[in-house]
Amino acid sequence: MLRETATERVIVFGRYPVPGKVKTRLIPVLGRAGAAGLQQRLTEATLRTVRKFADGSPAATELCFEGGSKGKVRRWLGRVPLFSQQEQGDLGARMGAAFLRAFRNGCRKVVLVGTDIPDLRQAHLQEAFEGLRDNDVVIGPSTDGGYWLIGMNRPLDVFRGIEWGSGRVLHQTLRMAKSRGLKCRLLDPLRDIDTVEDLKEWIPEMVQKRPYLSMIIPTLNEIISIARTIARARDPDAEIIVVDGGSTDRTRDMARDAGAMVIESGKGRAFQQNTGARAARGKILLFLHADTRLPPDYVDHVFETLLPKRTAAGAFRFKIDRRIPLIGAVEWMTNVRSRVFQLPYGDQALFMERSHFESAGGFPGHPIAEDFFLVRRLRKYGRIRIADAEAITSGRRWQRLGVVRTTLINWLILAGCHLGVSPGAMAPLYPVPARVAPLKRPQF
Repeated sequence: MLRETATERVIVFGRYPVPGKVKTRLIPVLGRAGAAGLQQRLTEATLRTVRKFADGSPAATELCFEGGSKGKVRRWLGRVPLFSQQEQGDLGARMGAAFLRAFRNGCRKVVLVGTDIPDLRQAHLQEAFEGLRDNDVVIGPSTDGGYWLIGMNRPLDVFRGIEWGSGRVLHQTLRMAKSRGLKCRLLDPLRDIDTVEDLKEWIPEMVQKRPYLSMIIPTLNEIISIARTIARARDPDAEIIVVDGGSTDRTRDMARDAGAMVIESGKGRAFQQNTGARAARGKILLFLHADTRLPPDYVDHVFETLLPKRTAAGAFRFKIDRRIPLIGAVEWMTNVRSRVFQLPYGDQALFMERSHFESAGGFPGHPIAEDFFLVRRLRKYGRIRIADAEAITSGRRWQRLGVVRTTLINWLILAGCHLGVSPGAMAPLYPVPARVAPLKRPQF
């Protein structure tokens, strides 16, 4: 229920999760995307607690965020009745502005909470509002010398002269309040998640460093492109797994020299990609063709694309690496199909959480169109979103067969898949290695 005129308000004071910009002290352990993922996880948990409290109280919920945009916040969190962007200035100036805005809107009691307190409960919020009946200020101390909650029953100037980020924040704030003759109440201290030590105590499984993303590249005689593809894909937050289906050239050696883990398997793109998924350690799986190059900062694009609620998978925009007559029209049609019908293909670098990949049963063991069938299954779990960046794929097949012929083949295969024609019957239209092992449900 929308309650902009409520006389009580809980302000959730947080940051939009951007890799490299949030939880920076945890990046050495979690990586840029992993630290942003922790910020996402903690913020969502805080909002769930606050919303449950607000549902049973006269208080409204407001999200006051830094970074991102209102549109991005809406896509990430869905409908938030009240939300605003933080003002400029240090932490005290930004919190003070949030309080002042709430009081000007008619609030009589306002409680502000941070987003990195995993032990926050509804009872803490109830106690804070009850404390404001007989006190001017209520503060929830954190164990690092700061505080995880502060509440007021009118606009108060208690944020000036504070050494933000130090262990003296609570002491200095209490001294400021006392100098103004304000009555303060302290709640029980809680620990926030800011350092590796905090993480070890509260979410120890996250300290076991794993890559955020596992990239799986199926190969068969890809000596021309594999080294360049791996070089473009190297990132501290990603592991690269090359699954080779029996190359007779030096593909495997070149992949190892370029820094990838190499697994040998039977032939067949579906079989190879499922094999790589079983060996992957990352939370996110990205399936990349050996002749497709990812954009710079692709991990950030993956994180941003998968962030919104009800997202099942993502892919990049489609682009060919050479200018061939009519190829621009093909790129345009492919990108329209991907966005409107949510049907990107494998040469757009499909990516998803491993849990969705497992729930969908992995790639079906078809000789062609395995990506089409996986994407169609994934749509049951949410939206297939397209990143705001391009994966550039080789135009060698388009150049060899011709744009018109290649497009007609693709359309025939797509139409056949929709009509229920066996992929095996259509395989001669698009030659691939013959051996495709039967699919087994991926085990992680």
